[in-house]
Amino acid sequence: MARTAGARKSHVTPELRTPRAAAQKRTPLDLDKVIHERLRLGIVSALAVNDRLTFSDLKRLLQTTDGNLSVHARKLEDAEYVACDKTFEGRMPRTEYRLTAAGRRAFEKYIAHMDAILKAVR
Repeated sequence: MARTAGARKSHVTPELRTPRAAAQKRTPLDLDKVIHERLRLGIVSALAVNDRLTFSDLKRLLQTTDGNLSVHARKLEDAEYVACDKTFEGRMPRTEYRLTAAGRRAFEKYIAHMDAILKAVR
């Protein structure tokens, strides 16, 4: 059977043609890769329940090294999920982190996605 010029066969199954159906077909591979890493998830989770945390607070809470925390916090800053404020108390530097509005939305989306995955496997 010949097709007319310009006609294309859709390779999308009917159940994935609507945005809602496609959203329901999410897989673990669709998780936000910025948040999904263990230490970054810890940082975002801690900031979701605290307005601000200092670098020292996060380091102690997550039981990690300065370098490791710096690298992962920077990745979250680059994604604009976390904001970093650097000030001085006397002569001592003070670095504080807070979750941005975009970071809160991304975290809530991540949690909803994880919840959907857990419900699907139960």
